[in-house]
Amino acid sequence: MTDLSSIPKLQAFVDQAFPDSTLIIEQAGDGTARIRFPVEERHLRPGGTVSGPVLFSIADCALYIAILATSPEDIMAVTSNLNINFLSRPIADKAIIGECRLIKNGRRLVYGEVVLFSEGDETPVAHATGTYAVPVKQQAS
Repeated sequence: MTDLSSIPKLQAFVDQAFPDSTLIIEQAGDGTARIRFPVEERHLRPGGTVSGPVLFSIADCALYIAILATSPEDIMAVTSNLNINFLSRPIADKAIIGECRLIKNGRRLVYGEVVLFSEGDETPVAHATGTYAVPVKQQAS
């Protein structure tokens, strides 16, 4: 089993598993996670705003990190559903902050919500809810 018992170990896992990601884990554990995603020019869509797919990805990552920090044995959990509502225009030159809270951490499904903000602004830019499927754990024989 991978050791994800601290934020540095969790960050190292994410950096290795997703080498193109630049997200920074600021807080994780007890059914929550807070991540910071530095926005670069490549993340902007025409009109100079952070693209929807980037915001979607941040929400998905925040949910996965909250799950790993709470139940490291669920490393093989996969997104089964993610809904996002775009609420306001993100600030293009600010990082996006994703704050996740797990609402139900069941044996087979994990459900949570993520609120996304532009760094330094309390106005939510998006709200997402998602479900992760957790593989059935094999019993030792």
